[in-house]
Amino acid sequence: MTTPEKFPLPSGVVDAWINPNLGALTNAATALFPDLAARMERGTTLERLIDEMDAAGVAKGVLCSGYAGEGDREWCVKARDRHPERFALSHVVDPREGMAAVRLVEELVTGEGHRLIRLLGLQTQLYYNDPAYYPVYAKCVELGVPVSVNVGFPGPHVPSKYQDPLAVDDVCAFFPDLKVVLAHGGEPWVDVCVKLMVKWPNVSWMSSAIAPKHIPPAILQYANTRGADRILWGSDYPLLTHERCLTEAVRLPFRDAGKLEKFLSLNASAMFFA
Repeated sequence: MTTPEKFPLPSGVVDAWINPNLGALTNAATALFPDLAARMERGTTLERLIDEMDAAGVAKGVLCSGYAGEGDREWCVKARDRHPERFALSHVVDPREGMAAVRLVEELVTGEGHRLIRLLGLQTQLYYNDPAYYPVYAKCVELGVPVSVNVGFPGPHVPSKYQDPLAVDDVCAFFPDLKVVLAHGGEPWVDVCVKLMVKWPNVSWMSSAIAPKHIPPAILQYANTRGADRILWGSDYPLLTHERCLTEAVRLPFRDAGKLEKFLSLNASAMFFA
C-alpha cells in the first residue's frame, strides 16, 4: 500500500467545533479518546486554547456552548468578544422547549451574533423530522443561520436511532432554504449522508469527533469528486486535539492540495466567518 502524499497545511485553518474545556466535567466519551479524562480534569483557559491552536496552525474556531457545563455560553461569548477575528459562536438548542427554544435562537443570533445552531438527537431522543424541531428550523431559515445535527451512533449510552440522517431528507424537502451540517460522521449511515449531499445543495458534512484518519472512504471519495465544497473539519476539542487532527489531515488521500484547503479552511470560513 502506498502512503498518501502529504500536502502542506493551508493557511487560515478553521476548526468548526471547539468546546470550552471548563474542567472536571463528567463525560461518557472519556473511554473513547486517549488522554481526554486528563485534559478535561485539567481544564483549558482561553490563553491555553489559543496557544494550542497557534502551535497546531489553527487560525479560527467555532466555539460551541449549551452542552459543556454551567457557564459555557458566557465563556464563549467573552472569548469571541476578546478575539472576534478568531472565534465564531454556536449553541446547542433543545427544541423540546417549544417557543422558548425559538426565542433563544432569536436571542443567540440577533443579540449575540451566533453563526450556527446545533441540535443533538442524542439529547432530545427525537428524530430530526419530529414536529418539535420545525419551529427552530423555521426561525433559522428566517435568520439565515445554518443548523448542525449530530448523525451516526453517539458515544453516550443512549439509543442511537434518533441520529439516523435519513430523517434529514424530510427536513430538506420542507425547508429547501435551510442549510444543514451533518456532524459527527454519520456512521453506520455514511452512504445516506453522501446521498443527502448529492440530492440537497444546502447539506454539508462535518468530521467533528472523528479523527481524520478514520474519515469514511465514501466521504473522501465524495470530496475528491463533486463534493469538495461540502466537507468541513471539526475537532470537537477537547475530545480530539488540534495537533493530532492536523497531523493526520495532511496525509488524507485528497487528489490535490486545493481540496485539502477546502476541507480545513475555505468551506468553514465561508459558512461561519463571511
